[in-house]
Parts: sequence; C-alpha cells; structure tokens
Amino acid sequence: MNIRPYQAADEAGVLALWQECGLTRPWNNPYKDIQRKLRVNPEWFLIGEHDGQVVASAMFGYEGHRGWVNYLAVAPQHRKRGWARALMAHGESLLLAVGCAKINLQVRQGNDDALAFYQALGYGVDASISLGKRLIPDQ
Repeated sequence: MNIRPYQAADEAGVLALWQECGLTRPWNNPYKDIQRKLRVNPEWFLIGEHDGQVVASAMFGYEGHRGWVNYLAVAPQHRKRGWARALMAHGESLLLAVGCAKINLQVRQGNDDALAFYQALGYGVDASISLGKRLIPDQ
C-alpha cells in the first residue's frame, strides 16, 4: 500500500470506502467533511492506495493542543495486513513533527474491534466524556 495525500480524483473511492466500512452517518455529510478537511491541513488527509485503488484513509488534524484522527478506514478485503497501523504511524509522525504531544480520537460505543485495534497501538481510554454541538447542519 502506498500512503499519500488525498487528491480530488479520490473522492468517489473515499466515499465508497467510508460507506463500505460503515463510517458515514446521516447527520454528517461526507462530501462536506472532505471539503472542510481540504481547507485545513489538506496534506494530512491520507489515502492508502493499492493497485491504483483507494483502499484506506485517515484524516489527521492539530489545533495546537491535541492531535486528532478521524475516518480511519481500511477496506474489509484488505484488513489484517498492517495498513491501518501504517496509516496511524504515518499520521503520528506528521503530528510529532509539529510538536503535538497527544492524539485524541473517538470510537463509537459498541465498536469493540476498533477499541482493540487502538489499544494494541498504545491508546487508552481517557476519563472524559465527549461532548459535541453542531454549528452547521449538514442536511
């Protein structure tokens, strides 16, 4: 798998990947999420490419206090090859290079496979409650 920044031609492949991996939700318009990411550190929107196809993705961000990762996905038929681990390592390197001391991420309740994956990478459950407030409706 080749890791590289997102390109406009990747949009359909990324959206199909997110659908296949169950990452989309009715209240988050994935097209708008892509456009928003392209306005802030677009080079940190990583794509995993294999045989010319989008097979993985991850969006990394940093606001000066904490790093974040969103939309980590690997196509089901390409899992168990270390590609999600490679994307995370690449993103962690990007964040470390700008002085990011800690990465946060959110996992939906019940997604035990994702929790196990992140725990195997050294991530732990923080004693925090995630809150959110939508400022711009996506519907």
